[in-house]
Amino acid sequence: MTLRDAVFPAGRQALYEQNRYSPAVRANGLLFVSGQVGSREDGSPEPELAAQVRLAFTNLNAVLAAAGCTFDDVIDVTVFVVDPQANLSTIWPVMQEFWGPAPHPTLTGVGVTWLYGFQFEIKVVASLPTALSGTI
Repeated sequence: MTLRDAVFPAGRQALYEQNRYSPAVRANGLLFVSGQVGSREDGSPEPELAAQVRLAFTNLNAVLAAAGCTFDDVIDVTVFVVDPQANLSTIWPVMQEFWGPAPHPTLTGVGVTWLYGFQFEIKVVASLPTALSGTI
């Protein structure tokens, strides 16, 4: 049985426990980050789309930092977008604020019809820094 080495950012553990999932798990030198949305402290969605995407990245970066990573360590990205045809023109420029220089991580975009009241979700896989990547 594989042990789950869960990673929790400061201040949001109760929200994750309430919803019964880990924000990230370390395994075999990688960090698997659950989908992050633009949720406020109480878990409610940020209403404006661009602000929601920025907050999703802020939440993602907090999870990465809790594991000793940054977005530079991200190797694979999956984004879920409600109504991508209508929303991608707002989402894409905001994503670029956080994306960093080339070479970029891989990217898969998925159009969805529902995200629990959100319009954007991002999940990533990151490479753990060598000192932290012990086998778990």
